[in-house]
This record gives sequence, structure tokens and C-alpha cells, in this order.
Amino acid sequence: MPRTGDDAALTATVARLRAHYDGVVLPAWLAQGFNPRLGLPYESLSSADARPLPPQRYRAMACARQLFVFSASRAPAAAAHAAHAALLFESLRGRFRHPAGGWVYSIGPDAAPLETYHDLYTYAFVVFACAAYYRQSRDARALDLIGETVTLIESRFGLGGGLYRAQTQDDGASERQGPLQNPIMHLTEAYLAAREAGDTAWYDAALRRIAHGMSTHFMDAATRCICELPTAETGNRIEPGHQFEWYALVRGAPGVFDGTELAASVPRAVDYAQRHGVTAGVQGVCASLDLAGGVIDGTQRIWAQTEYARCLALQGSEAAAAALSRQLACFEQRFLHERGWYECLDAGGQVARADMPSTTPYHLASCYAALPPGPEPSPAS
Repeated sequence: MPRTGDDAALTATVARLRAHYDGVVLPAWLAQGFNPRLGLPYESLSSADARPLPPQRYRAMACARQLFVFSASRAPAAAAHAAHAALLFESLRGRFRHPAGGWVYSIGPDAAPLETYHDLYTYAFVVFACAAYYRQSRDARALDLIGETVTLIESRFGLGGGLYRAQTQDDGASERQGPLQNPIMHLTEAYLAAREAGDTAWYDAALRRIAHGMSTHFMDAATRCICELPTAETGNRIEPGHQFEWYALVRGAPGVFDGTELAASVPRAVDYAQRHGVTAGVQGVCASLDLAGGVIDGTQRIWAQTEYARCLALQGSEAAAAALSRQLACFEQRFLHERGWYECLDAGGQVARADMPSTTPYHLASCYAALPPGPEPSPAS
């Protein structure tokens, strides 16, 4: 059957997005975005000229995200990217180890430990990145780091019933911050990646516990959306981008999540997020809503746009494909430019941040991997 005009337009848009990623985004982090003295990516580049901004710190999470990006690369320069991933892996394990085991949050420009509390979000990305690196390299040391980090996650952060505290103090025992949605969501992502290289039955059980914990403690009864704070707390909010992100995680592992309340609820959460959190016309996803659907923060962050696109791509219906075509066309026009991307637009569509964080290519990679396939990249010459 011949392709429709919408199909052809979507294919062309996806091809341009991937070409921009392969030809603009990744080369920037191989070159000026990388500090060869420390073996680490700079935290951020200027959106105006793609030069590194003066570093205040280097985060383990940022290094891990870049390790994922270069481990998962399908670009023509995949061999060079694999070599860069190996370098990042050595930097991760050499620069960010905590004296008490596990990972420091950050080091300073002088490479000395800076913020040394234990952070679940960081630990989750170490697991996630090491799983990607192991798939690409088959380096057994990555498996060892996954096992070590998962053990510490369960002992330092685990509260039982699928709940995890967000941070502990430097001693690894005293709570610094209680459960939050976002770290647990990324722990879900990390465990899904790790189960492909480890004890599948253990991860499946842990993931179903997490699904139960999210439904019990974070799911708003009226909207079925996942809130940022436990529902018992005041001042809560809903981030539309996270509803799309949860959909992608649950939709991508039906064998794990089928039959859970979380799996039953995420389509309703997505519908709510689309109706209240996406601006018609420009297809911009706002940062946050209140529990009645009112906009709290109209800022449009690039990661939320990529999660919306990924969600639409995974839905698989004709209506979703048409919406995806419109959304990606707006995304390309509004967020990408010849030096890279705009990190945030305000509610009126004006640029709200002048930097390009090293963490954002992870969002682009995850989104583009879910889009309709195009031609395979040619081997590097």
C-alpha cells in the first residue's frame, strides 16, 4: 500500500531529527563538550555558540547519562562512540566512587568530592548506564557495578512496599529526603534495563512492587495521574511529561506490568496530560499542573516534548501517528537549531534558558529510538 502524505512527512521529519542528532548533538559532546583532563563531559554548553560554560561541578548522573548515550549510539561513527563510552565508563568508576561505597553526587572542578550525600536518582542512572554499556561492550565490570549498586539501592534507599527514599546523608543511613516520584520512576527505568542482563525474576518482582507502591502512594484518585509527591502530602503537582514517561516504561514491558493497577491507569493519565498539559497548535507540553488541571508552570522543557513524542510513537494507532507527525514538526521548528537545541521555552514560546545541559542527549536518544524506523546508518568510512 502506498504511503500517505502524513506518513511521508513523518518519515522525512524523523530522518532530519536523527541527522541533527548524529551530525550536531553527538559531535559537540565528543569535542568541545568533553573535558579531556578529567575525562568527563562538561555540565553544559552555551546555546549561542556551543562552547562549554564555566564548570561549577561535575555530577555522576550527568556522566552516566552520557555513558548511556554513547553506548546506545547507532550513528555512522558508532565505533568512535563505543571508544568514548569506554572512556566514560572508566571516568564514572574512577571519579565518583564514595568512600563508604556507592556514589558521590558530584565532584568539583578540581575533581575533589563536592556533594557526597547518596542520591537515588544518581544510583538509578549508574545502573541504567552500566546496563547499556554492558549490552554494547560485554564488559563484565559493568555487571559487577550493577550488582553492587542495586544492593546498595535496596539497603540504603528501600523502605519496603515498592517505596524508596530519594536521598540519604553521607553516612548512607540517615534520611535526607523522603520518597519522590521522579527518582523512583528512573529506578524503574534502570531495573527494566538491568533485567535484560541479570536476574530477570528478581527484577520482575522488584518492578511489580514498585508498580504497587506508585499506585498506592503516588496515584491521584481522581485523575489517575502519578503525582510528584506522595498523595498524602500537601502542595502536590502533576507533570504531564512524567505521565508520558510512565506510559513508555509500562508499555515497553507488558510482561512485567500487565495486571497491575499502574498499567491500567497510565492510558487515563496520558489522556489527562494531553487534555490539560499540551498547548494546541504548537503542541507544547507544559511543566506542571495542579490537581484540578490548571497550569502551575507553563514552561516547556525539551525533555517533556521528547517524552510526549515517545508516548505517541508507542501508542501505535493512526490517530497517534497523525498527532506524532504534527508534534515532531513543531518540536523541530521550535526546539532545534544549527548549534543544538533550546532547553526551555516559556509559556509564550520565547527561549527561557541559554544553555544546553549534558543530560539532555539522553532524552533525545530515548525518544528517537522509539520513533518509526528509517534507513540504517552507513558504516563509518
